[in-house]
Amino acid sequence: MKILIGLLVVLAIIAGVGLMLPTEFAVAKTVTIDAEPAQIHEYVGELKKWEEWTPWQEDDPTMVTTLGDKTAGIGAHQTWTGKDGDGELTFTKSDPTTGIAYDMAFILDEEKHPSTSAMTYKKVDGGTEVTWSMEGDAGSMMPPILGGYITKFAMVGSIEGMFDRGLSKLKEKVEAK
Repeated sequence: MKILIGLLVVLAIIAGVGLMLPTEFAVAKTVTIDAEPAQIHEYVGELKKWEEWTPWQEDDPTMVTTLGDKTAGIGAHQTWTGKDGDGELTFTKSDPTTGIAYDMAFILDEEKHPSTSAMTYKKVDGGTEVTWSMEGDAGSMMPPILGGYITKFAMVGSIEGMFDRGLSKLKEKVEAK
C-alpha cells in the first residue's frame, strides 16, 4: 500500500510540474552564408524553391505540399498534408535585403494552432547572417499535464534540429551557386 501511495504522490508531483511548465516556445538558429542577402532571398523568398533546402520532406516523405496562386512576396501561401500533420503558411513580409516573416499554423483535427516565423538577413564580415526563428504556444496542441514537458524537451529540440539542417542546406545551395 505504501508503494502505491508513493507512486501516486510521484505522479501527482509530475503532473503538477507539467501543469506549471510554460507551453510557449521560441526557437532561433543562425548560420553565416558567403553571399549577398538578395542571393539568399532567391531561395527563401520563393516558396517554389523551398523544397530544395527545407528539411520537411526528409522527415516526412508522405508530405504533399500545395502552393498557392502566389509563391513569392507578401501573401505567398502554401499548405501541406502528411503523416505528422497538416499545416499552412503565408508570407507577411518579404524583403530581399532583410528577409521574410510568415504566419504558420499546424492543423490538428481541423483546429489551427498558430505560430509566427521569420528568416532575417544581416550583413556581417564573411557574408550574410541568416537567422531562422519561430514563436508560438504549443499548449493547445497537447494535454495540459504533458504540454510543458513536450514543449521543453521534444518540440523545441525537434524544431532546432530541423532549422539547423535547413540552414545548412540553404548555405550549401546558395554558396554552390
